Amino acid sequence: MELSNIEPQIIWKNFSKLNAVPRPSKKEEKVIAFIKEFGENLGLETTVDEVGNVIIKKPATAGMENRKSIVMQSHLDMVCQKNNDVNFDFETQGIQMEVDGDWVKAKGTTLGADNGLGVATIMSILESSDIPHPDLEALFTIDEETGMTGALGLKPGQLTGQILLNLDTEEDDEIDIGCAGGIDVTVSQNYPTEASNGQIVRIEVKGLQGGHSGMDIHKGFGNANIILGRILYKALAKENVQLISIDGGSLRNAIPREAVALISVRNAGEFIENVTNGIKKEILEEFASIETGLQINIENSTSSDKALSEEDSKKIILVLKSLHNGVYRMSPDVHDLVESSNNVARVELKEGGLKILNLSRSSVDSSKDSVAEQLKSISELAGMNVEFSGSYPGWKPKPGSEIVQMMEKIYTEKFAEKPHVVACHAGLECGIIGANYPEMEMVSYGPTIRGAHSPDERANISSTQKFWSFTKDILANIPFK
Repeated sequence: MELSNIEPQIIWKNFSKLNAVPRPSKKEEKVIAFIKEFGENLGLETTVDEVGNVIIKKPATAGMENRKSIVMQSHLDMVCQKNNDVNFDFETQGIQMEVDGDWVKAKGTTLGADNGLGVATIMSILESSDIPHPDLEALFTIDEETGMTGALGLKPGQLTGQILLNLDTEEDDEIDIGCAGGIDVTVSQNYPTEASNGQIVRIEVKGLQGGHSGMDIHKGFGNANIILGRILYKALAKENVQLISIDGGSLRNAIPREAVALISVRNAGEFIENVTNGIKKEILEEFASIETGLQINIENSTSSDKALSEEDSKKIILVLKSLHNGVYRMSPDVHDLVESSNNVARVELKEGGLKILNLSRSSVDSSKDSVAEQLKSISELAGMNVEFSGSYPGWKPKPGSEIVQMMEKIYTEKFAEKPHVVACHAGLECGIIGANYPEMEMVSYGPTIRGAHSPDERANISSTQKFWSFTKDILANIPFK
């Protein structure tokens, strides 16, 4: 089945047009131009602000002029991840999509449904002529996935809407009313290198499912950097290890699926045998039920690069073993909500230069600071440099707001079940936008998406139909001013 034949056709048409435009985070020039042209071609007031956010305004339809004005908001950028055996350039190519039963997915890459389906939905409302809605401002932000710089750069006074509908939630039975804030923690150091004293071994961890470092952090998925760190730590017990290089993970908001290290040891054969029959066997058994594709390959290798000293190598390995990864604290106030966590997202050691990228999240600022300070303390004990950046606030829930109560009522009557009114552990832009627009009522919802931030990302077709119908009813029932 072709995407053009899927209902609602208007959304999948716009999603296909959007996905033909490259839109990696921090490289959104093409998609900004695409959305700007889209608004202008409709004859609507269209502006691009200083940071690159696009705002398109559409007047209320007949009979809706006395309703509260709304902002519909989604982000233009997407997480760019691909399988190792896929040859794909996210900066020049459009996403290649296919239908698989009740799902739309990409061919070996992320799909961009996060948050492309939200963008396509807003586009569909903007170009419609028969969907009732109040005064509407469409806000398309940039760089949500790697810093939220679009939302952070949005100035007070640019928007006049009284209600914000954020279309960036990934379960169609949820109405989101709160989210976590986050902070980037970067650990770095430069080390002198020397000739290696032993034999070269290559350690590879791959085949993990990865996932969203907020929404999936509590699910027990394997983190390739942490697994690699465990193997290296065990090696210290019997070997004088020299690190040559490490290449693990990629983006801060994606749970690492793959990691590779080159090391020097005295006796490669004995080392490989000990690791294979020891820690490798333990890890594979530990993750057998949840990471069925996990592979740990340990083999003889060669390298022309120089190694770190045994002392410096030990410091790095001890830090990798010590950095907190996963849930840090569950919320005592909201059932089953992760309050704070950390993702050890990227580890790179190359020619003596070390970088470890973390993303710490929390719905409570003091808890977020506590996670970041723990990472800083451990790293500084080992003589490493630590930098905090990209901090953004969480979004405090207001469950009694008029828009939330209205949406609960519509959902219950329409689908004969109550929605889950929740807060999430992902970073949504609502908290940042709310800082500049404190009187604005905000809510987030969306269609069901699975595997976001990984090449397994897929969007549910039936859920998108449900989401579209729900959205039209929400717009038609926005409260009076």
